[in-house]
Amino acid sequence: MSTGTGTGTDTDTDTGVGTSGITRIESAPGVPAAVGPYVQATCAGGFVFTTGQIPAAPGQSTGTFEDDVHATLRNLEAVLQAAGSDLDHVVKVNTYLSSPDQLAPYNEAYETVFAGRRPARTTVCVGLWGVSLEIDCVAVVRPEAAR
Repeated sequence: MSTGTGTGTDTDTDTGVGTSGITRIESAPGVPAAVGPYVQATCAGGFVFTTGQIPAAPGQSTGTFEDDVHATLRNLEAVLQAAGSDLDHVVKVNTYLSSPDQLAPYNEAYETVFAGRRPARTTVCVGLWGVSLEIDCVAVVRPEAAR
């Protein structure tokens, strides 16, 4: 499995694969760096669990809300790829919107990316720190990427 830069006490630094079967993806190419003490994804048991992704650095917009949705999903896709997965293998999506008015445009943009795949999904409205939305997911590691 491609591991980005795996870290952690249970990770073999030569392979990026943890001795306990856990791999941590510290950073994925082209994705804003983590702003706290966490990794962008953790792989365990054949699944990838991503950290919430945002469209850009906090306080920066990529344009319209729809642009923010697409940018966030691109960041999520990059993290999944670094972990040996992709959007086709997503089984659960959690989305955090900053306003109830965003649900309809979010659904439209989401449908263009997940058309025909439709993973399980939870969407809630919450207070966010300077961003319009945040998305995390659970995906299956692609069979050819698994070791």
